[in-house]
Amino acid sequence: MKSPIILAALLSISLLSCAKETPQVKHSGHMSSSAKNIENVQVVNEEDPICHMKTAGFTKDTAVYKNKTYGFCSSYCRDEFKKSPEKYAQK
Repeated sequence: MKSPIILAALLSISLLSCAKETPQVKHSGHMSSSAKNIENVQVVNEEDPICHMKTAGFTKDTAVYKNKTYGFCSSYCRDEFKKSPEKYAQK
């Protein structure tokens, strides 16, 4: 009887600690974009480094950091990246 309770408690703690590491991005009010869909731009990422949405095929905004162009789903995510690019840039 104690094993399932302990297992459930450990699983809950594990899930909560992982959830805290994921950035909480609220797109509802910030889904504006500085341009319509950008085509023929080579970006180094297939997913938005801020919210982890897949951006391949519909990149709306970009930012350049250390001579690499990063694609974003919205201007909000691009602006968040620009605040601390070293935190989100690919190694």
